[in-house]
Amino acid sequence: MLKKTGNICFYLTMLAVSGVLMYFTVKAGESRQSHEVLVSGRTPSDLGEGFHFFGRQLLEQLHSPFGILLLQIAVILACCRIFAKIFKTLHQPTVIGEILAGIVLGPSILGHWFPKISGFLFPPESLGNIELLSQFGLILFMFAIGMELDFSQVLKSLKKTTFISHTSIIFPFLSGVLVAYFVYDKYAYETTPFLPFALFIGIALSITAFPVLARIIQEKGLTKTHLGTITLSSAANGDITAWCLLAVVISIAQAGSMLSAVFNILFSALYLLFMFIVARPFMQMVGQLYHNEEVIDKKLVAFIFLMLIFSSLVTEILGLHALFGAFLAGIIMPADVKFRQIMSEKVEAVSLSLFLPLFFVATGLKTEIGLLNTPDLWLLSGIFILVAIVGKFGGAMVASRLAGESWKDSLYIGALMNTRGLMELVVLTIGYKMHILSPPVFVMLVLMTLVTTFMTTPMILFIRSAFKVREKLSGWKASLSAESSFRVLLSFGRAGNGQVMLDVACQMFSGIRKKLDITALHFTVGSEINPLQTGSFETVSFKPILEEAERLQIPIKPRYEVSNDVGQDIAEIANTEGFDFLLVGAGITWSNLPNDIAANQYRSAAHHRYLQAEKWFLPTELLKDKTKTFIERSHCPVGIFINRDFVKANQIILILDSEADLFLLQYAQTLLVSTKGEISVIYRSSEYSLIEKPLRQFCAAVESSTLLPDTDISGTLLSQYDFMLISYTAWNDVSERRKEALQAMPSTLILSVGSRDSV
Repeated sequence: MLKKTGNICFYLTMLAVSGVLMYFTVKAGESRQSHEVLVSGRTPSDLGEGFHFFGRQLLEQLHSPFGILLLQIAVILACCRIFAKIFKTLHQPTVIGEILAGIVLGPSILGHWFPKISGFLFPPESLGNIELLSQFGLILFMFAIGMELDFSQVLKSLKKTTFISHTSIIFPFLSGVLVAYFVYDKYAYETTPFLPFALFIGIALSITAFPVLARIIQEKGLTKTHLGTITLSSAANGDITAWCLLAVVISIAQAGSMLSAVFNILFSALYLLFMFIVARPFMQMVGQLYHNEEVIDKKLVAFIFLMLIFSSLVTEILGLHALFGAFLAGIIMPADVKFRQIMSEKVEAVSLSLFLPLFFVATGLKTEIGLLNTPDLWLLSGIFILVAIVGKFGGAMVASRLAGESWKDSLYIGALMNTRGLMELVVLTIGYKMHILSPPVFVMLVLMTLVTTFMTTPMILFIRSAFKVREKLSGWKASLSAESSFRVLLSFGRAGNGQVMLDVACQMFSGIRKKLDITALHFTVGSEINPLQTGSFETVSFKPILEEAERLQIPIKPRYEVSNDVGQDIAEIANTEGFDFLLVGAGITWSNLPNDIAANQYRSAAHHRYLQAEKWFLPTELLKDKTKTFIERSHCPVGIFINRDFVKANQIILILDSEADLFLLQYAQTLLVSTKGEISVIYRSSEYSLIEKPLRQFCAAVESSTLLPDTDISGTLLSQYDFMLISYTAWNDVSERRKEALQAMPSTLILSVGSRDSV
C-alpha cells in the first residue's frame, strides 16, 4: 500500500515540476520572438481568436490532398455499403449496388443535381489519387481471382467446358466486332484505329465475371451440383481465354497494328512459358512446405507480394496491363487449397472492402449518363445490350445443348454465363484510359454491364418457374418411391450443436417404424464469401456431426450451402424436397453458455438504449422471431431445439396447454420407445374433459408416465428434468408469463404440427 502511494506522489510531483519548467521555458522563448511573428496573426490573443484559428486549421487540413482523400474514402465506403445492402435484400449481387453507388456519386447524379457538393468532395485534381489506389486494389483482387480458379475442375471436363466457354466468347465477340463496324465512324475517337476499337467492343461483350458468377452459384446452392461444376469450370476456362485475348488486344491497341504488336505478343508468350514452366513448379514446391498458418511467416508473404508486383510490372512493361500479370501470379500459386485460402484471406479482405469500392466510384466518376442525350444514343445502348445478351446467353445455351446438357441446364448455363459485373468494368476502364472507348460508348457499355448482371437472378428464377411443373411431378414420384423412409432435415449453426441435434433426432425418431433418413444442413451466411474458404468451413462444421453419426452407426447426408437469407432457404428446402420433419437450432437466446448469456445481456441493454439497434449490429435473431419464421413458412412439422447441455431424454416433462397440444403425446410416445425414460405431463384441468380420453390412452400405453394437473411451472420444477416438450402456442404463453422460471429449464424441443400429418 505504501509503495502504491509513493508511486502516485512521485507521478504527481513529476507532472507539477515538468509543467512549471515548461511554462517558464515558453515564456522565456516568447520574449525572444521577432516583431514579424507578433504581427503575423498566427498567434491568437484570446479564446475567440483561438477558436477562429482552430476552425481555419480544420478547413486547411480538410482541403489538403491527404485530408480530402480520407474524406472521399469515407463517403465512398459508406455509400457503397448502403447500396450493397439494398441490392442484397433484393437478392441481387452486391456488385450492382456498388456500381450504382459510383454512378450516383459521379457526374450523372451528384455532379448534375448538387455540383457544389460534388466539386467539394471530388475536385478534379484529387481524382488521380483515387484512380491510383483503385488500380492497386484491382491488382490485389485479380491476384485473388487467379487463386480462386481451380484447374483440377477445369481439367476434369476440359473438352466440354472449352467448347462451351469458347463458343460463348466467339458469338458475342464477332457480334461486337460487327456492331463496331457500324458505329466506328460516328462514335470512336478520330485518332483511334478501327482494329483496336472493334476488338475492345468484342471483348467487352464476350467476357464473363467469374467472381460474381461464383458467388451467385454459391447463393443458389449449386456449387457441388453438375450444373454448378460445369458452369464454374466453363467460366474459369473462359476467364483464362478472355484475359489472354485481352492481353493480345491491348498489345495491338498500344502498337497500333497487328504487325507492330508481333514483338509484344512474342515476349508475352515467352513470359507465359516462364511463369508456367519455371515459376509454377517452384511455387508447387513452396506450397508443399508451407501449407498452414503456423509456417506461413512474414518472409513468405513478402516473397509472394514481391512476385505479384514483379509479375504485374513485367506485363505492364510488355503492354499487357498490370492486371494480367496479377491474374497470372494468382494462377501459378500452389494448388494446395489451404495455402491458397490463407493467402486469399490476407489479400481479399482489404481489396474487397476498401479498394474495390474506390474502383467502382472511379468508374462512376467517368460515367456520365447525360452523354446519352439523343434517342439514337439510347437506341444504340439497347442494341449493345441486346447483342451482348443474345451472343453470350445464346452462345452458351446452344453450346451446352450440343455438348449433351439438358434443356434446363443449358438455359441455366446461358443465364449464368451472361453475368458480367466487375470483370467487365475492368476491361472498360482499360479501354477508356487508353482512349479507345469514347465517353458515350463507355457509358453505353457500363449500362450493358448493369443490365446483364442484374438480369441473372430474375432469369434463373424464370427458368426455375418454367420447369416447376415438371419438378413437382418428379418430386411426387420420388416421394412415392421414398414412402418407406421418414425424412428429417436437421439444420444446425455451430459445429458442436450439430452433434447434439443429431442425438436429439435419433432419440426422437429412432422409435418410428419407418427407416430414418437424416439430412444435415449447414449454412454460411453471406454470398460474398470466397469460394476457397467454403471447403474449410464445410470440413470444420461437419466434423463433429459426422463423427457422432459414425459412433451411432447412422448414415446421414451432409449438405453445405451459402445464403443471404438462411430462414427462407431452410423452409424452401424443407418444402420443395418433401421432408417429413424440420429440426433447427434456436440460437443463443435461451442458451446457458456463459458467452451466450453475456451476449444476450448486451443485446437486451442495446435494445433498451437504442431501440432496434440490435437488428443492425447483432448477428442473431430473437428466438420468437426465428421460431415464427419456420412455423409460418414450413409445410412439414417443425421442431425448434434449445440446447441446455443435452445428453439424453431420461426425465421428460411435457406441457399441455390446450386440446390443440395433444399431438405432443404422439411425439412423446415415440421418444420414450428409444430412451426408455420417464415422463411427467402438466395440463390445465379447465379443459380436462376435452383431453381426458387421449390422456388415459397415453397413460395406459406408457407405464412410466405421471400426470401433474394444475402444477405451477417454476424453476424448481423444471430443474428436475433433462428434456421438455412443448408446443409453439404454449411456448409463447409460458415464455411471456414464466420467463424467470424458464431460466432453469432443461433442453427443450418446441414443436409445431405443420400442415402435413406428423409422425
